[in-house]
Amino acid sequence: MANTGDIHVKELNKRSSGQAFEIILTPSTPDAKGAFPLSPTKKKETSLDEIKKKLEAADERRRSHEAEVLKHLAEKREHDKEVIQKAIEEKCNFSKKVQEKMNQKMEANKENRTARMEALSEKFKEKDKKLEEARKNKEAMKEGEH
Repeated sequence: MANTGDIHVKELNKRSSGQAFEIILTPSTPDAKGAFPLSPTKKKETSLDEIKKKLEAADERRRSHEAEVLKHLAEKREHDKEVIQKAIEEKCNFSKKVQEKMNQKMEANKENRTARMEALSEKFKEKDKKLEEARKNKEAMKEGEH
């Protein structure tokens, strides 16, 4: 094993493919060894109580998440109901306005028609009077000739 400062080289058994070496780097300070452990730290044994606590915490998180989702869905449903109710009200208001306008137009048309009919009736009465006067004049003229 050769030692050159911070590097140790250890020759391993010769192999058919060639030689093998293991290179070991030594820390420059003695307290630096703890900084990079060669094997991972072993987890401490978890007890049954700790496992139960973790399961309960996970279950509580799941229930809390489900409650949040249900709350969100309920709020969304309530919002949808409000939107639908508002749309129905607007439709009813629109229908009422259209109905009122239609009734006003129909009433105006009826009044206009009545006024036109009365005007025509008056005109025909005037013509009838003139025709009657013309007949009377014609008859009077015929009688005057005889």
